[in-house]
Amino acid sequence: MMRGISIGSVSLATSSYYKSPADFALSEDFRSRPNSVGEGEQETLAKSTNYLHIVRQLDLHYGIVKRKILKYQSPTTGLFPRVANDQIHAYIRDSIYCAAGVWSLYQAYKRIDDDRGKSHELGQSVVKCMRGILFCWLRQASRVQDFKKNQTPKNALHSIFHLVTGEPVFDCENYGHLQLDIPSLYLIYLVQMITSGLQIIYTMDEVNFIQNLVYYVERAYRTSDFGMWERGNKYNNGTPEVHASSIGMAKAALEAVNGCNLFGEKGTAWSVIYVDIDAHNRNRSIFETLLPRESSSKNTDSALLATISYPTFATHDEALYERTKEKLIRKLKGEYGFKRFLRDGYKTAVEDPERRFYNSGESKNFDTIENEWPLMYIYMIIDGMYKNKPDQVKEYQKLLHNRVFKDYQEDVLIPMYYSVPEDCIELERINPHSNHRIPSEAGSQPNKVFLWGQSLYLISQLLVENLLHINELDPIRRYLPSYSRPRRTGRYSAFQGSAIGTATDLVVQVVLIAESARLQAMMATYGIQTQTPHEVEPIQIWPQQELVKVYEHLGVNEKLGLEGRPPRPIGSLGTSKLYRLLGNTILCYPIMFGISDFYFSHDMSLLIDDIKNELHFIARYWRLSGRPTVCLLIREEHMRDEKFRELIDLLAMMKSGYCDKLQVRIGRLQNLISSSCVEHLDFLHNTNIEFKFSPFQQVQHKSVGYQSLTDIPKFLALQEPIQNFKPFNEKKTEDIVNALRREETLYGQSQLLGILVKRQGLKFEIDQVTLEDYLHALSGNAGARRYWQVVRYCSSVLQQLVDSISPYLTSILVHGKQVTFGVIGHEEVLIDRPLNPSEIHSLVYNTIQPYDMYHAVLQQEIVQYIGKLISTVKHLFTGILKIRIGWIINAMTLYVKHFHPETEPLECLSPSAIRRLLTEVLNVNEWTNNPRCTPLHRRQIEGALGLVPCDFYDRVWVILAKASGGIVVAGYHLPQEPTIYDMTLQDLNFALMVENMLSRIPQPEQRQIVVELMIVLSTMIRRNPELMVEEKIDTDKLVEKAIKLFTTDKGKDGKGLTFYSAPPSSTTRYLARAVVNFVLKETSAAPGFCNVS
Repeated sequence: MMRGISIGSVSLATSSYYKSPADFALSEDFRSRPNSVGEGEQETLAKSTNYLHIVRQLDLHYGIVKRKILKYQSPTTGLFPRVANDQIHAYIRDSIYCAAGVWSLYQAYKRIDDDRGKSHELGQSVVKCMRGILFCWLRQASRVQDFKKNQTPKNALHSIFHLVTGEPVFDCENYGHLQLDIPSLYLIYLVQMITSGLQIIYTMDEVNFIQNLVYYVERAYRTSDFGMWERGNKYNNGTPEVHASSIGMAKAALEAVNGCNLFGEKGTAWSVIYVDIDAHNRNRSIFETLLPRESSSKNTDSALLATISYPTFATHDEALYERTKEKLIRKLKGEYGFKRFLRDGYKTAVEDPERRFYNSGESKNFDTIENEWPLMYIYMIIDGMYKNKPDQVKEYQKLLHNRVFKDYQEDVLIPMYYSVPEDCIELERINPHSNHRIPSEAGSQPNKVFLWGQSLYLISQLLVENLLHINELDPIRRYLPSYSRPRRTGRYSAFQGSAIGTATDLVVQVVLIAESARLQAMMATYGIQTQTPHEVEPIQIWPQQELVKVYEHLGVNEKLGLEGRPPRPIGSLGTSKLYRLLGNTILCYPIMFGISDFYFSHDMSLLIDDIKNELHFIARYWRLSGRPTVCLLIREEHMRDEKFRELIDLLAMMKSGYCDKLQVRIGRLQNLISSSCVEHLDFLHNTNIEFKFSPFQQVQHKSVGYQSLTDIPKFLALQEPIQNFKPFNEKKTEDIVNALRREETLYGQSQLLGILVKRQGLKFEIDQVTLEDYLHALSGNAGARRYWQVVRYCSSVLQQLVDSISPYLTSILVHGKQVTFGVIGHEEVLIDRPLNPSEIHSLVYNTIQPYDMYHAVLQQEIVQYIGKLISTVKHLFTGILKIRIGWIINAMTLYVKHFHPETEPLECLSPSAIRRLLTEVLNVNEWTNNPRCTPLHRRQIEGALGLVPCDFYDRVWVILAKASGGIVVAGYHLPQEPTIYDMTLQDLNFALMVENMLSRIPQPEQRQIVVELMIVLSTMIRRNPELMVEEKIDTDKLVEKAIKLFTTDKGKDGKGLTFYSAPPSSTTRYLARAVVNFVLKETSAAPGFCNVS
């Protein structure tokens, strides 16, 4: 029997300080009493009465906590079940929330002078739970180590353990343990609880494990997991996907734990946790890009509410927060609670409980009958308290009031969900929200308490009844933007920067380091003052890879088998801090100035663009206290470049205090330290290892006189005659070696070396020198001469990979795109999930290189450029859903052929020229206005890019909904069922399925004609809604008929070439005629049936 209860009046705590018991306002009843005593005595009596009222209220909540939460805490592990009657399964997420609920009451009791030991008991119960989770995970430390190397479900920490023993209960094959929101949530609450004064971490072994847990969540931005609801994608077919809620939790966890001393205020210097600021920024960037979506298959999800609001507060961009929240409410809110996500079949009456996964198309069965969870009402109440929205609090208090139960002790019970009864399923499908729902047994019965909901309800009511202040629930002030939080004292970096965009007064500090004294003197002749490595001593200049070696010792623990930080490069933000370690002060130069395996460093124009982009990137995303300090390293080889003058112009502009409107300050390093962000790497003092580092060394010359300055020669681009070396594939190895010794051209040497490597491998020696060393030397020589064709060929033979290609690929994917690698005419490999560098390397050199040596590296270049462009100029990719790298190169080739026929082949162009060309091709609105652009040119380039109109996929949905036989494109059949039953109109996966169908069309101009055909078909169906087509709509045949009609009218040869060259107004007319003929024949309708114009 469901009974409504009174949950109390709304009283928002808006003050920014802690209130003592005496500060609480008097009740109206007390104020209205006659003045029977003096004012002073009345005030004292009022405070005393109010204090006693608070004590009684807290004691009531204490009794509820004992009966409804702590009663079910395992005495051995300290963990909690999800539902009270479960004696076996302890859920980590639910246990964290139970601990949070108990901790919130512990925080409230701090206001009471004499709580008779209740506060201590509550605090120790929290500690037991948090340590119980830690105990279970410590026994799986090997999984953390494996996961750092390979982020796959089989290496994940478990999210369910045995309630009594702490042993695993399901292996990774039988349960989706990979839920990255769980360790992130644990880290957030761990920091909150330690900040409140609880001692949870006892030993350095545990500190090391927590540091490795940070590494575990750092790559959430590119890790597909099963999400908060433990099911992966919404089709429940066992496939994990990238979730915005998981990434947001990880981003918030990294912010919270950075610089936290796990031993509390009395902790040691080596019990501090360090966070990679660049990993944090990647998670932030990907998270904000995904919002307001949850994932590829989920348009929105209730899990996002716990991410953008309490307890995570992962974004402080108000516009993004409001957009995500509004969409979530609009799509998921019901009269009984919130749906978890659309077409969620969990525990519905029509779900088969015997099957773990759904069949294809089965998710359609749950449309409009998804269970509704009152739990999310509670999140909205807490959100309203933090956002100071009393109307929201009242609204959801009232909604919750009608959906809760009371047991025989008058304790409130929170049902897990409300479901549509089986006999009302069809009625609900016909008329959504028209039927009564019934509560789940879990949460509505006294012996089946839903502990997650019970704990959150406790937190919400402590806030609503003004027994707990929002600051007490959030001691580290996650709910505030980073710049508004109290500044953390200590030696370690903390997130303190601007919430959105660049701080108005942020200045990027720049230090110019010259490689040699003679280079310094040469720069001085241009008015550019630099310092040499000797002049900045005792400060050392390091390449970032030396700092990587330092961090490899952070978190090392032999007993647990943990190796510390993975050898990942330090990014732009990380190299903008100064470091103090072992008595030394270190400044690292960015990775773009390093001697990379890849060839980008040889392109001066690219370097100049990268310097500008780097400075603006740092200014935009800097979130630490202190100014960023960027080291620009100038080498002698830069002076040899014919475009060195452009670098001088850039430095001269920066000398004036600005770089494209960005404030910069060039100065001596010693003068900039006081205002810099300095990170103290104190963990090294706790190691017994002898460190050997290799700082950047100054190049020495005998003289720095005028003559030595002129000794720096200029590099000139090299041009050589191109010969055919294919006949050498049939010759003996000895003959090839002899030919190599005689060959003088760089191109010829590269070709012969490539043949030898294919035959003998990189370790084959000629005159005691390996082919690998020969190739590196040749690549360096060709790079210095800007001979890009040879540089790319050598790089491909050496199977080199672009630095940090994985984040760029991930950036493309989270913008809702798919990526394919492959050479036209051969197999394309689809990438729909983030890959690690080794996977990308294997894909590139197994899929591309066997067919095209140059494409193996060109396609890597394109991925990097697109990864950067898509984050800064998103509009260039509007209408492009699948980014087919091989076809984009084809579009660039066509563009050059049509508009710049004098240009060299792409492999001969510099990387910066390739980037400019890519930008030009993607900027469709510019080149389509070129008088030389014909309809055929446009169709070819747009088809190669995969461009479609903005509402194209919606139109295909309209067609498919009316075509019971489905649609055929290039022989591929897209059936009506289960497609429209398995997916929704807004489903990104439907658009991707359509794009996959279009990708089968061999010619780009033919693809665009099919796109035009779809527009015609959808227009006809929209104007004739009664139209139904039973047969397959075969687009190949329709296009063929349109071409015949065109050819008949024009009297051409019928090959269709002129049809593809015709303007859209003409092709549309013939496509419409073909469609009308098909529809009239199919429907046997009278002439004039279709309304087409």
